[in-house]
Order: sequence, then structure tokens, then C-alpha cells
Amino acid sequence: MPLPVFSNSISDAEMDLFVENATTASNFLKAISHEGRLLILCHLVTGEKSVTELEELLSARQAAVSQQLSRLRLEGLVVPRRDGKAIYYRLADDRPKRILEIVYDLFCADDAQRNI
Repeated sequence: MPLPVFSNSISDAEMDLFVENATTASNFLKAISHEGRLLILCHLVTGEKSVTELEELLSARQAAVSQQLSRLRLEGLVVPRRDGKAIYYRLADDRPKRILEIVYDLFCADDAQRNI
């Protein structure tokens, strides 16, 4: 999909919509801009994980993982599910996966190819 072209003929309503969408996109990008949150999302792309699993995968303390999950939940990127004492998280929708595929392609794919 091509990017929009701004012109002087854009209506106030259209500009308001652009600003609203830019704000939403900016909040999304801020949420994934932390390496801990980015790594959590990378792990959740493969499926639901418990907080304990994420702690182990990230070699991080529970408090740090929970803080990052809280931010991701606040931004609507992950969804929690409680099962007894355990809390599991999954991606809320496909947006993080789509962005992570682009990030992987731009920053990681060449490294992965060299290691094959």
C-alpha cells in the first residue's frame, strides 16, 4: 500500500484522522522501542508463554518482566490469561508480529544467514 501524499487540499477531517493515527502509531512504536519489550514480543510470536517461561527465556527477574508486560498490556499489545497461580500472555493481535517480521528482516536476517 502506498503512503499518502499530503497536499494543501487535505480537509480538516482528513488531517485530524492523520494526527489521530500518527498518535496511535507513535504510542505503538514507543511500546516496542524497549529491548526487553521487543524480546518479549519476539518470544510471544511463537505462542502463549507464562511469566515464568518469559523470565527464563530472557534471563530476567520477575519484577522486570512483569513491568514490561504491564506496559505491553497497557498499550493493548498483549493479553493475559490466568490459570491458577500462573499468568500466561499472548499477542493481542497480528500487529506486533507484522512489525517484528520487518524488524527481523532489516536487522537480523543477514546475521541469521551468516550463521547457517
